Amino acid sequence: MSLTDPDLRRTWLFGPGADAGVHAAMLASGADVLIFDLEDFTPAARRDEARGLLAGLVQQCRARNCMAAVRINALEAEGATDLAAALAAAPDVIAYPMTEQPAQMVALDAAIGRWENAERHAAPIEILPVCETARGVVEVRAIAAASPRIRCALLGAEDLAADLCAERGAEAVELDHARRRFVLECRAARIEPVDAPYTFSDLDGAVREAHYARRLGYRSKALVRPEHAAALNAALTPDAAACERAMRLVDAFEAARARGEDRALVDGLWVEVPAYRNARRLLERARRLADGGRSS
Repeated sequence: MSLTDPDLRRTWLFGPGADAGVHAAMLASGADVLIFDLEDFTPAARRDEARGLLAGLVQQCRARNCMAAVRINALEAEGATDLAAALAAAPDVIAYPMTEQPAQMVALDAAIGRWENAERHAAPIEILPVCETARGVVEVRAIAAASPRIRCALLGAEDLAADLCAERGAEAVELDHARRRFVLECRAARIEPVDAPYTFSDLDGAVREAHYARRLGYRSKALVRPEHAAALNAALTPDAAACERAMRLVDAFEAARARGEDRALVDGLWVEVPAYRNARRLLERARRLADGGRSS
């Protein structure tokens, strides 16, 4: 599948940078984007080892038609060393932890740009801000405006809950306001929001959270367990029932307009222009997903 369009990147799977066993599971998972993490998922003592694996991992992602991302440490910490290793591997995306202010994105954009110019690298590398503090969530619009490389932003879970002094639970009540605000701010910024990872082990809970996030407007979700990827891909793909309902809305509205009427009544819903457009958007996304992401 071509994942050029951010809305087709349904699943973003985090994994450790230095664990070959987990790498194999990640590559076999079917997740749309694999994030090889040099930050929290990799102990400092193993980061050199992880950096040395990046080039091979990126190539394996290309062979499997999934996107490769690398999460570096903050530039003022080990991030400069991480970034040099990541850029040598030429991933699709550089993810940045604890993103809180536009200046972080400006500095990262400039560093990537210098490398691209020096190496004559044609395909621009994207930046993924990981917003996992209260400040990062409320500043996401300004963060998104700091670099044209930012096409998506990812909402944190564990660090965000800790920053909120919240009690963490599988039902994620403590993240509800942030989840709702984040999708609103990202849509206002014209970037794709990536929902927070479900960090508990049960598959049913992960799928339930994905359905809830989809209802709020998310089309992408982060995850930390490779075995959840297939089910979350399915949860974030319009199914036959959703497509059938969308088609009925479209057909009824177009028939009403052909009769000179302003709207149509379908299953108790008055279908007006916004609902019609939303239904058409769902059908088009379903078509692109089924067609491997190719545009007509």
